[in-house]
Amino acid sequence: MPNHTEHPVDEQAILLRIAEGDAQAFEIFYKLYYPRLFRFILRVTRDAENIEELIQETLLLIWEQPERFNHESKVSTWVFGIAYRKALKALSKAGKYSADVDIEDFHETLGDPLANLADNFETADWLSRALAHLPPDQRAVIELTFYHGLPYQEIAKILDCPENTVKTRMFHARKKLQAFA
Repeated sequence: MPNHTEHPVDEQAILLRIAEGDAQAFEIFYKLYYPRLFRFILRVTRDAENIEELIQETLLLIWEQPERFNHESKVSTWVFGIAYRKALKALSKAGKYSADVDIEDFHETLGDPLANLADNFETADWLSRALAHLPPDQRAVIELTFYHGLPYQEIAKILDCPENTVKTRMFHARKKLQAFA
């Protein structure tokens, strides 16, 4: 689900303050992005042991080099792009894909479902198992589309690939997920 707040945050203004060395602005940015990055990296890597490290690496790069943001996309597109590349690098180093993640271990970080608890648990469990069988690039497309509400054009920028590749990955991911229905 996309992250909506009552008062929209001007992420570009926060990033400008970070570029000026404003630690308080970075704290705001950190709190804004931590839960989103946590979910995203968890779903892409399925590696519970390295999530914190990947989040820290992503946010550290933003703290150290905020000027790398080129204003050609949304701030979130830039941030998720950094996280995605770091996640792929970690998967490459590990030489494996892990499907041994128990979503319940991260209940507090991921948030508390508000609707029918039993249905949400069953759906989350099914989705977690199904997503575990997808390659990281397809999991990323699913995550960015359905959980962050991003259009294919933004996803293509994050994943550094053509928009048609995003559509193809979504097509193949849906086909694979249908096998679990």
